[in-house]
Amino acid sequence: MLIDTHAHLNFSAFKDDADEVIRRSLENDIWMINVGSNYETSKRAIEIADRYGKGVFAAIGLHPINLHTGLVKIKVDDKEGVHFEKEFDFENYKELARSAGPGQAKSKIVAIGEIGLDYYWRPKTTKKKELFKQKQKELLLEELRLARELELPVIFHCRMAHDDLIETLTNLDCDFYDRRNRSQISGVIHCFTGNWEQAQKFLEMGFHLGFNGIIFKLDLDEIVKKTPLEKILIETDCPYLPPPQFENQRNEPLYVKYIAKEIAKIRNISFEKVAEITTKNAKELFEI
Repeated sequence: MLIDTHAHLNFSAFKDDADEVIRRSLENDIWMINVGSNYETSKRAIEIADRYGKGVFAAIGLHPINLHTGLVKIKVDDKEGVHFEKEFDFENYKELARSAGPGQAKSKIVAIGEIGLDYYWRPKTTKKKELFKQKQKELLLEELRLARELELPVIFHCRMAHDDLIETLTNLDCDFYDRRNRSQISGVIHCFTGNWEQAQKFLEMGFHLGFNGIIFKLDLDEIVKKTPLEKILIETDCPYLPPPQFENQRNEPLYVKYIAKEIAKIRNISFEKVAEITTKNAKELFEI
């Protein structure tokens, strides 16, 4: 068994055959968490999860890129097919989390995400850059407040902003270590692309690291080797980042097995061991 802890079957890329892709994955004993990027895709992730009794879960959140700051122009991703939001409506997302039904949020909605910081697209002037970063940090803090209130773990998105994310999380009035205290925050740094020093800081805060097809594109072998297996999650980020066997094709949860195989190769351990431990990690973190 494997768990794809970061999929996007709630995106437009799967609008015509999401159920077919899901059935194919479940038949191969692969579970998945579909992750929201704004209100629309978060709602869709819940609707997809509602159609399946087991093995399909949802995360809800506003991706930092989908916050319309008015400071940078970002091209709409056709694979995602979403609209930008001018602000984070805390109560609206909170109500969405409750839409799974009384007492059912923990069974259908397993995380807040993906949320975080993304400095890939950024303004050119220093003043606008600082304002842009500040708006993203304010959004992140609001979504972390939602995670704490709903007692859900967090799926962090971080691109070209690892030091800022570390600083933001370090300065929170929150202890990341005590998982028994349900007011605390736990989670995963999805699609980790930082260096080992940054990885260590996230691990010291108690977070997991998520690895996907990016390990075929960047040299992350040292981090994959040094990260305790008990802190690794596997994911596809589909429809993006397909493994080399499916280059230029749409990625899907079924291909998460290639991530597990590559991690096994890098660490010189069996595929079965990687599958066993990463599945256990996902079940424990997301309580599924």
